[in-house]
Amino acid sequence: MRGGAAALAALLASGVAGAQATGPTPQPDCPQAFEAGQRHLLGLWHAQFEGTPRGATLLLEPHPDQSESVRGEINRDGERSAVSGELDEGDFTLEESRNGVNISAAWLGEVVEGSCGREIRGTWRSETDKAERPFVLHKLGTP
Repeated sequence: MRGGAAALAALLASGVAGAQATGPTPQPDCPQAFEAGQRHLLGLWHAQFEGTPRGATLLLEPHPDQSESVRGEINRDGERSAVSGELDEGDFTLEESRNGVNISAAWLGEVVEGSCGREIRGTWRSETDKAERPFVLHKLGTP
C-alpha cells in the first residue's frame, strides 16, 4: 500500500505541476481604447449616421504604403467611395473621396472604451456643404 500511496502522490503532483505550467486560458484580444491600433481597424464595419436611416458598409485593409494606416472602400447602397485613415491612441481619423483624388468627407472619432476596439463614435463632416452628422461604427463578424 505504501508504494501505491507514493505513486498516487507522484501522479497528483505531476497533475498539479501540469496545470500550473499551462496557466489560465488566454482571453480574446480586448485592448483598452488607447491601445487599439491599425490591426483592430482591419475588416468589415457598419456605419450608422444620426438623423438618417441610411447606413453604410466599410471594408478596411492594410494601407500598402503606410504600415500603421488603413485603406479601403465605403459602400452606401451601391455608391462607393475610397477611404483612408488611421487609429492613434484611440483617436480615429478617416478621409473619404468620391473621385479618388479630392477629400469629400472627414471622419473624426474615438474608440469606445470597453468595446475591445469594435466600436467607434464620432462626427462625419462633408467637405462640400460642411454638413456634420454623428456616426457610430460597429465592426462586423466574430472577434
